[in-house]
Amino acid sequence: MKKTYFNWSTGKDSALALFLLLQDKTYSVDKLVTTINSHFNRVSMHGLRVELLNKQVAAIGLPIQYIELPEHPDMDDYNAIMLSATNQLKAESYSHAAFGDIFLEDLKFYREMQLLEVGLTGVFPIWKQDTKKLIKRFLDLGFKAIVVCADANYFESDFVGTVLTQEVIDDLPEEVDFCGENGEFHTFCFDGPLFKTPIDFEVGEKTYREYPAPNKQSKPSGFWYCDLVAV
Repeated sequence: MKKTYFNWSTGKDSALALFLLLQDKTYSVDKLVTTINSHFNRVSMHGLRVELLNKQVAAIGLPIQYIELPEHPDMDDYNAIMLSATNQLKAESYSHAAFGDIFLEDLKFYREMQLLEVGLTGVFPIWKQDTKKLIKRFLDLGFKAIVVCADANYFESDFVGTVLTQEVIDDLPEEVDFCGENGEFHTFCFDGPLFKTPIDFEVGEKTYREYPAPNKQSKPSGFWYCDLVAV
């Protein structure tokens, strides 16, 4: 079996991809890896508190390694930190790194090039699968997830803090991917066949944050966030 670590985002796509990979006898998954913002002590992707991440990981039953990022890393900082981390994992005899990506070709290419630099191979268990069928499978398996971040171009504040159901998915705006694969929304998975027990939490404050445009031709991007507090 190929020694594999899983890049864990805490959300629905990660949960389904990990669940499927754990059933694949080709790979031995024995570690989760998550990037966190060390300044805020939250998951870098969508601001989830590390306390909830720890509860989630304990319910899965796998160890986790944090890759700590500074408050505002640029791409050079990010690449250097990730290179150091992947070199360490390679030294621990890992040969493969798994992801929950679905169809973003440029992101997959970037990941594979970064891994190739240290001699690791990428694994993508749900790659190129139909996102409408994927989210239905996720829900049919008994997984549960709550929206913790949403693009303000598509959603109002009431969407964050919403637990995903088939009805919620059916009511998504037409231009939004069913799994939010283009970054339209991010989730926290808190129950399902991957977990020994559900993760208890309370829905906290909702906030809006706007980020500067990467260039003069683009507009600033705004996102709604929902803070979740461990119980």
